[in-house]
Amino acid sequence: MNFIESVKKRAAAKQCRIVLPESYDERVTEAAAKIAEEGFARVMLLSDNGQPFPNQERLSCPEIEILDYKNHEDFPRFVQDLYELRKNKGMTKERAEKLLLDPLYYGAMLVKREKADGMVAGACHSTGDTLRPALQIVKTAKGIKTVSAYFLMVVPNCEYGDNGVFLFADSGLVEFPTEDQLVDIALASAKSFEQLTENEPVVAMLSYSTKGSASNDRLGPVIAAASRLKALYPNLKIDGELQADAAIDKGVAQMKCKGSRAAGNANVLVFPDLNSGNIGYKLVQRLAKAEAYGPITQGLKRPVNDLSRGCTVEDIVGVVAITCLQAEM
Repeated sequence: MNFIESVKKRAAAKQCRIVLPESYDERVTEAAAKIAEEGFARVMLLSDNGQPFPNQERLSCPEIEILDYKNHEDFPRFVQDLYELRKNKGMTKERAEKLLLDPLYYGAMLVKREKADGMVAGACHSTGDTLRPALQIVKTAKGIKTVSAYFLMVVPNCEYGDNGVFLFADSGLVEFPTEDQLVDIALASAKSFEQLTENEPVVAMLSYSTKGSASNDRLGPVIAAASRLKALYPNLKIDGELQADAAIDKGVAQMKCKGSRAAGNANVLVFPDLNSGNIGYKLVQRLAKAEAYGPITQGLKRPVNDLSRGCTVEDIVGVVAITCLQAEM
């Protein structure tokens, strides 16, 4: 059984309800049909005044709920809820009603009010457009200061990481993380890796330098974050700053940083900025023919996940399965 199939099997035991608000994208409706066929989750699609969907003939089954959201009895209640949530930010009822005509905002409200266990979007919207409703409505989890995003990478025929499974963070949201944000991202990523794989996270704080082989002011946050994490969480296998080869290759690690608890064995790679994280995941995806699931958001009260606009049907199916594992029921 490959990795994503094992995730689907665990998701099937939970039977979460996941809203896919971009319901008129053909990839989304095809994914909904596949999820229903595989039976690992229930899907909600948002209908716009009853207009037919792509692949309409495949969507008539108990596992798919179609919601004519603009005419639903919950719509006026959600308008009032959004107004109450955001009135201190200048929200009016008129503005709330206009926003909730947007399926992404309505989907986020479904998650907020526990009518859905999670939401997956981004097939035809930017990351900002997808996550803005989540940040405004669902909000961050208790004690969390930094919402970040990762890609779960599954590399075929790979001896590195956790049998080719890696978590790359932040590769979707935080552009230039500070020391504090790198600490938050590393901790959240370690927790996410353990949640998804049920295996021990081994965290590398990545850089172009390994243990002082280069010197630059931009290395400061990475080095400081790694030092803080090792001091505060002695049971967590973490090290930095590490170059990528020292992080994942045991032979290189022996030469560059012998004795490290993480070097050579890392399965969680924390990048110093969004440039390197995004470039890194796309290179691995294309050159190594890896499966890339994400960006998966971490740090929200309830799961709302973004898709790449270049996503495939299988990508959507996989992210829905991962979202089910994130959901607390």
